[in-house]
Amino acid sequence: MTVSVFIGTSVDGFIARPNGDLDFLPEGGGEPHGYDEFIASVDTLVIGRKTFETVLTYETWPYGDRRVVVLSSRPLDFSAVRGGVVEQMAGPPAEIVSKLVASGARHVYVDGGITIQGFLRAGLVQRLVITRVPVLIGDGIPLFGALPRDVRLRHVATQHYPSGLVKSEYQVAS
Repeated sequence: MTVSVFIGTSVDGFIARPNGDLDFLPEGGGEPHGYDEFIASVDTLVIGRKTFETVLTYETWPYGDRRVVVLSSRPLDFSAVRGGVVEQMAGPPAEIVSKLVASGARHVYVDGGITIQGFLRAGLVQRLVITRVPVLIGDGIPLFGALPRDVRLRHVATQHYPSGLVKSEYQVAS
């Protein structure tokens, strides 16, 4: 199974404002920069509760009929999800990955700051695709947090787009 991250950040490394607002990101994701191709390869998403709550504010459910696993130790209400396949899990990232492997997941997309950081700390992410948006917001929710050791990355590719987006892909070195 492959675990990937595909995320947008400000140039100063924030994925959201301190209140969780994403207003600095280009509307609708901006120009095509590989997300559609990426998401087409994903069969399971793992997101945290805060990311789930943000997604619920969108006009339409963005993940289609893909399996979405929301991580939370508190009971969640899925009644607002229309057309999605959503379930809840709790536990450390390694336990979540074991459950996903056992259920046949092949390509897992991990999203949300705390969730991404936890999976990175546990050494479970193989691929990072980070798109930098040409803006400095000064404060917010960082993409990366404290790590118990260095995470060595192998640069795969970098692309820039007319709007100023810069997408870099890395493989986590073994």
